[in-house]
Amino acid sequence: MGTKDISILAIESSCDETSASIIVNGKVLNNIVATQSVHEKYGGVVPELASRAHQENLIPVVQEAILSSGVSKDQLSAVAFTRGPGLMGSLLVGVSFAKAFARSLEIPLIDVNHMQAHILAHFIEDPRPAFPFICLTVSGGHTQLVLVKSHLEMEVIGETQDDAVGEAFDKTAKLLGLPYPGGPLVDKYAKEGNPKAFKFPVTRMPGLNYSFSGIKTAVLYFLRDQLQTNPDFITENLRDLCASIQYTLVEMLLIKLKEAVKQYGVTEIAIAGGVSANSGLRNTLAELARRKGWNLYVPKFEYCTDNAAMIAMAAHYKYLKGEFVGLDVTPLAKMKL
Repeated sequence: MGTKDISILAIESSCDETSASIIVNGKVLNNIVATQSVHEKYGGVVPELASRAHQENLIPVVQEAILSSGVSKDQLSAVAFTRGPGLMGSLLVGVSFAKAFARSLEIPLIDVNHMQAHILAHFIEDPRPAFPFICLTVSGGHTQLVLVKSHLEMEVIGETQDDAVGEAFDKTAKLLGLPYPGGPLVDKYAKEGNPKAFKFPVTRMPGLNYSFSGIKTAVLYFLRDQLQTNPDFITENLRDLCASIQYTLVEMLLIKLKEAVKQYGVTEIAIAGGVSANSGLRNTLAELARRKGWNLYVPKFEYCTDNAAMIAMAAHYKYLKGEFVGLDVTPLAKMKL
């Protein structure tokens, strides 16, 4: 390592993954993630338990990131952390640690917007999208269409007005009696089902905005009516139900994406966020891109879910611009892109 190297430790603790990563001169060296299984029995993330698990996991995760990178803490140029959006208690653990660590080493602090980092996950490895590109960011808490003009200049051109698509997956999975997190299970069963077996309504919103709360209600009433005549309806039709729900949700995402491409004339298309790991979305989007002649960018699975490598990538570009924060920085549960 030379003296001019930009080496950053990045920390991600916005929800239920504790992660640390080291990046040197824009090259991610590692991505250490500790996943919390404590939430499964509760059917969702319990904020208080998440915070406690972060407190237990953070130091071992950071230590592993530093040791496996071969970069000593004295060689670090800055410490980066997720400032928001996320669960306040979880964010506090990461922010507090980052402040103390940066202070002890007398190096700068970099705050990162979690949603911006999801988009910048595309710059961890080749192929990287060219600017401007449109990114469809889909996760448990967010669904956004973003016009990305440069590494740090982004404009939200459409977003959900209620539930995020990840919530829609998890809530409908719950109605089907599937354990949490239900989204990946819907994906799994959908592979063996008929996507046209049942028709669910596609919610239309003005502009490029989304709404996903309607499908949950539609599925709820549909199942209620079917179960009255056949108590085994869900068990007998689980694969077709999953395939039909997934088909509808993917269709809703892509209708607006097509409109955005038309409106902005941009054909560099990226997807990001946890739901971009969904095979139904990946396959349908790949087929659409092929038909339309779009250049499509999909990150590796490990960079789709919450991870510190994407935080490190965002921090690298902020470091180059000298965008640092003071020790008075506070986490934000809600944070605009």
